[in-house]
Amino acid sequence: MTSRQVSNSPMISVVAPVYNEAKIVQTFVMEVQQAIAALRPPVCYEIILVNDGSTDGSAERLDALAGDSTGCIKVIHLSRNFGHGPAISAGLDHARGDAVILMDSDLQDDPAAFAPFFERWLQGYDVVYAIRSSRKEPLPVRLAMAVFYRLLGRISDTQIPRDTGTFSLMDRRLVEVLRSMPEQNRFLPGLRAWIGFRQTGLPVPRRARHDRSSRVGLRGLWRLSMNAVFSFSYFPIFIFRAIGAIALSCCFALALFVLYHKIFTGMAMTAWSSQMLSTLFFGGINLFGIGVIGEYVARIYDELKARPSYVIDRVTAPVHPPERAKKSP
Repeated sequence: MTSRQVSNSPMISVVAPVYNEAKIVQTFVMEVQQAIAALRPPVCYEIILVNDGSTDGSAERLDALAGDSTGCIKVIHLSRNFGHGPAISAGLDHARGDAVILMDSDLQDDPAAFAPFFERWLQGYDVVYAIRSSRKEPLPVRLAMAVFYRLLGRISDTQIPRDTGTFSLMDRRLVEVLRSMPEQNRFLPGLRAWIGFRQTGLPVPRRARHDRSSRVGLRGLWRLSMNAVFSFSYFPIFIFRAIGAIALSCCFALALFVLYHKIFTGMAMTAWSSQMLSTLFFGGINLFGIGVIGEYVARIYDELKARPSYVIDRVTAPVHPPERAKKSP
């Protein structure tokens, strides 16, 4: 692999959604700036913070940071809470860097990984993603995540790396492809893997949240997992077909059994309870299948509506931004 040819001062954009992180957003920005300052060769940079409808005073804190940043911080305020995926899309649409680093702003993604990310990018990789080598969440959450990624790897039509998330560095050309994709229900690790180009992963320990309280919640994690499964696999439909085939075989066998006794033994079939159980069983299978098909249809409906994935309320930009953002020392 040949090394990447870059200008004397390549530009790096750091994109991070922010949702109710007023207490630590300043610490986050300081860590990011320190990590960028350590990059060699020195780079120009910008930090794009997307306020995803915060209600805890994060908006005011972000505006203050943008005003004191001498041109390196831009804040995009969304009109409401649209979710993690749309907030990332808003940041990517405003990023100007030759490479873009995506990360969360809750201090779980360690900016110390910037240096090895940047080194691999200079070596010619288009995507460098973090592999969560360790996690600080409770044991049930860690087990659920491990099972989910391994199951997804088995059923997905795209080879999605295990134990990965948003935290990654992406080259400009991959960012442009990602921006051109109009999908509403996005699972970023899957889209990133589907695009291709030269990709590599680096083990990065995932730090504990500063307040031990997840902003996503079980509902958000469920929605994310459903986006992953139904966007990158037809396995649920295959399962439904397999269950349908088994049910049809059972019905055929039961019909032969009843016919045999009717013709040869003359035994009366007074199996009311078994009939009820069969009805409930096959009715449940039908409802399950309708639900599976409904998930795919709902996603098609979302795409047909063609609503924007986010709406911007306002943008807080530096009064005197440098021509190519701020350069690291």
